[in-house]
Amino acid sequence: MTKKKPHISALSEQHGVSDSEITNEAALDKLKLKRQKQPSVVELVQEILKGNISSLSRAITLIESKNPSHYKTASDIIKACLPYANKSIRVGITGVPGVGKSTFIESFGKYLSQKGNKIAVLAIDPSSSISKGSILGDKTRMEDLVKDNNVFIRPSPSGDTLGGVARKTRETIILCEAAGFDTIIIETVGVGQSETAVNDMVDFFLLLKLAGAGDELQGIKRGIIEMADLIAINKADGSNLKASKLAKVEFNRALHLYPKKESEWQPKVLLCSALKNDGIDSIWNAISDYLTLTKANNYFSKRRQDQNKFWLLQSIKDKLHTDFFENTVIKKALKEQLLLIEKNQTTPFAAANYLLNLKKEL
Repeated sequence: MTKKKPHISALSEQHGVSDSEITNEAALDKLKLKRQKQPSVVELVQEILKGNISSLSRAITLIESKNPSHYKTASDIIKACLPYANKSIRVGITGVPGVGKSTFIESFGKYLSQKGNKIAVLAIDPSSSISKGSILGDKTRMEDLVKDNNVFIRPSPSGDTLGGVARKTRETIILCEAAGFDTIIIETVGVGQSETAVNDMVDFFLLLKLAGAGDELQGIKRGIIEMADLIAINKADGSNLKASKLAKVEFNRALHLYPKKESEWQPKVLLCSALKNDGIDSIWNAISDYLTLTKANNYFSKRRQDQNKFWLLQSIKDKLHTDFFENTVIKKALKEQLLLIEKNQTTPFAAANYLLNLKKEL
């Protein structure tokens, strides 16, 4: 006697999927997978330590989840992986849209892979402030790199976090290190504020620039240039080579105006063409020189300790922010205060004080 299949409407009701979505075999298979037993924390961690990419991706998804039920599981995974972390080189890469970040990372990643390195690329994709959606197109742009067995690419939506830095990027770094990746590359969205947050989670900060962009000496870029350990002028090829050489001279002049770095490292300006794979080796050599210097003078370990302190305070702020705005009483009171502000019956400052005092009483 054949086993009777459950009615489609019953399945859709049980799993929260529309009837139209489960009228083919592929969707039914997806529903079956949903019902399968999820791996335990111990099982996930064991597979991550073996370098299992599927388990690594599953764990990162739990970390990025906003579902409160996933928080403890994610925390347990991070805690179990922590003893196996902190063994990589973390490189932050930034630059304005159009500078060629994805092309550079693909060229850079392939170069490191050929040298025997294992690379994890954490690419932060900008989320729409309207729809909250994100294209997550880095795997498409890095079509050759994504096929490399030594490379793991994880695009993440920036969400509503400061400047576009994904909410859990730092925890993701820990998991990637535990999975055996010795070089972690973090690509920012290149919109300004995200650079500060990324700079506080990497060992080396690389700024990609274009010749003729008109910002060689702009004061508004001072903060980003001060953070940079290396400025690489990309697309230095063909008819743009002469302009790139002139830009290199200008940036070198500008760098000498800045105070000496605590690391004792003098930032460099190099030319490269990611499209033609020119200058990539020189950039890696500069990074290697930086690491040799900062590990010898103990700045490397001091910087990591300072970053841990920074992220402790940042984690407290994030938790307080979440606890405040997800409180049901506060949610209701916030709507009431916003209505009063619209009617000009209170001020934003008075409303804020009211809500903060209300939270203290809860």
